Amino acid sequence: MIRATNWLGDAVMSLPAIRAIRGIFPQAHIAVVARPWVADLYSRETSINRVIVYTAQKGLRAKREFAAGLRAERFDGAILLQNAFDAALMAWLAGIPERIGYNRDARGLLLTRAIPVPEPGDIPRHERFYYLELLRRAGMLERFPDSEAIRLENVAGLEACEPGRRVLGISPGAAYGTAKQWLPENFAASAKILAPSFSSAALFGTAAEQPLCEQIALAIRETGLPVQNFAGATTLREFIDLAAACRLFLTNDSGAMHIASALGIPTVAIFGATDDTTTGPTGAFARVVREHAECSPCLLRECPIDHRCMTRVTPERVAAVALQLLEESEPAWTPESKF
Repeated sequence: MIRATNWLGDAVMSLPAIRAIRGIFPQAHIAVVARPWVADLYSRETSINRVIVYTAQKGLRAKREFAAGLRAERFDGAILLQNAFDAALMAWLAGIPERIGYNRDARGLLLTRAIPVPEPGDIPRHERFYYLELLRRAGMLERFPDSEAIRLENVAGLEACEPGRRVLGISPGAAYGTAKQWLPENFAASAKILAPSFSSAALFGTAAEQPLCEQIALAIRETGLPVQNFAGATTLREFIDLAAACRLFLTNDSGAMHIASALGIPTVAIFGATDDTTTGPTGAFARVVREHAECSPCLLRECPIDHRCMTRVTPERVAAVALQLLEESEPAWTPESKF
């Protein structure tokens, strides 16, 4: 049993570790316990046999009932990629004999192998190595896998699109906080510059971000480019399929960014408050745009001053990076469509 991470971006960055676990235990039945909002991501993985959806459990009685279901599965071991006390309590209540996880959140006594948390500088900075290091420190890996990119499984059943069709994907929100969000008018301005290179645009976000996406969509429509606003209208599985059909993706540091880059979609991500060396997109077709600010990266949810790390990033620069990436990725691009 693998207890999955709760955030979408973290879920993508945990995939190399999950695939490594499959390599270590090629004949094992591997079940991932995941929250509903990330379950669709894990259900696509061929390295996973089953996803057990973990709905919100309040109170010890509910946790015991869920753990009883896990106990009936007779798991030999649990690897806890999530850091919370709750993950260790779940495995302990389920009576899983081997319980491996980082020694965090005062849960060491509930683990049979409480792994010391890496100190800064112990491992490469990107977050994917944090999950792989758990396996290495547990004696399961000798070294990290060679692959630098995190790729999602290929999407099945996409229809071939008409020749030359290009969809510009845009995800202007960020769950962590507004400090990570580039200004909506800048997304719109960049999209207007890029409009002649695309046949349509698609906006993605949560239901709460629907007005934000519609604001950008209205501005882009002024160019005559057809735009669809999918904010709040897709499941995670549907979003992954639609993102896979985009020719280029503009985004903040967000779960959508991790999905797009993991699909191999040319991705331009605007960074400011967060650190792209630890949570940036991966792969040959991922680009980060940021401008120097003396206070960045601050890792704050809300900017206490003037949001200079983001306002200094111009639409012209983002559009120029996007056009260059389009040119560089052209020989390797195979178009697909869900639009």
